[in-house]
Amino acid sequence: MPVVNREKCEGKAECAAVCPYNVFDIGILPADERAALSFIGRLKGAAHDWKQAFPVRAEACHACAECVAACPEKAITLRRVAAA
Repeated sequence: MPVVNREKCEGKAECAAVCPYNVFDIGILPADERAALSFIGRLKGAAHDWKQAFPVRAEACHACAECVAACPEKAITLRRVAAA
């Protein structure tokens, strides 16, 4: 499952463009999540209009890692999840 580091993501959408499984949407980071960012994270977020990648269809992920390779900020990692 893809995990997006909110401190690093700049919402450039490369992950959404390359994902063959349509896992990502680009949206606006909610105000409550902005408050949890570091000072540098808040500066970066404000500079990019709070746009970030969200793995809204994470269950569709096949762990191909195309998003990891495409992200210019290296803000995406894959985390193993237990099989259901």
